[in-house]
Amino acid sequence: MNFDGFKLRNVHFSWTPENRPIGKVEPDTELRLKIPDASTNQIKYGMKTEDLAGIDNSHLDGALGPIEVDGAMKGHVLEVHIEDIKTGSWGWSAIIDDLGLLKGRYKQKLVFWDIEDGVCRPVNFLDGIEIPLEPMIGVIGVSPTKGEYGMIPPQAFGGNMDSRINHAGTRVYLPVLRSGGMISFADPHASQGDGEVCGTGIETSAEVLCKIDIVEDMKIRSPAMIGQRKERGMCFVATGIGENLYESSREATLSVIDFIVSKGYTEEEAYILSSVSMDLVISEIVDEPNFVVSAYLPLKVFH
Repeated sequence: MNFDGFKLRNVHFSWTPENRPIGKVEPDTELRLKIPDASTNQIKYGMKTEDLAGIDNSHLDGALGPIEVDGAMKGHVLEVHIEDIKTGSWGWSAIIDDLGLLKGRYKQKLVFWDIEDGVCRPVNFLDGIEIPLEPMIGVIGVSPTKGEYGMIPPQAFGGNMDSRINHAGTRVYLPVLRSGGMISFADPHASQGDGEVCGTGIETSAEVLCKIDIVEDMKIRSPAMIGQRKERGMCFVATGIGENLYESSREATLSVIDFIVSKGYTEEEAYILSSVSMDLVISEIVDEPNFVVSAYLPLKVFH
């Protein structure tokens, strides 16, 4: 089934239960998603830095969705299997005055990248630099039960997690908070470092192939993933999302402990195993007021 985020009627600009579903799918149906870039098509190739003044910030990270998953009920977990991500032929990055870990320190700057042959090449800046093409999805989330939330800060229901593990081959797990799950996607990146410190990765559009299934007997505290991390192999990844990095680190660690305990180990064994094998990573530190800490547990520890 196809869903096109280049048609604005299929895009929402806040997280709220008032968003009407753009379609309903059966579990395990293959979906083809056309997802616009983080500017929701406002930034065009070749624009100048001064053109950033004309960007409508209320239309950033426009999300394709929500998509209703038949049979998903509160207490279930949605499993999103990302099968493939094809990016656009170009991307952009920017330093923006009110965004980034070092916001206000440097001048605004808008730059472009050509994407081809598996690499991202800077256009008229960063001479001699090439960045490997490593596509991922910055925003995956489900509908909250009440209230309205902006698109930029991540939340307990997912959203703008900017986790590099959300690439092809990864399975993303999201708690279902209301009937149908109501899942949405946005913010594809051609590449991004952990933390996304200036506030943008290589922002691009993408066509994504994925399947969404329902897991009825899985308990998670917050969004989680199982995917390949280059230097560590296949990992279980737990997230902690909130305003305090220490508390987010605790939440991510507790989720990993829960996962290890589900394998038949005691909590004390799980705590020690986490300490000797788990990596804590700041996935996103720029989408105020909430930040994302990811805890990576290599699955190869279980023989």
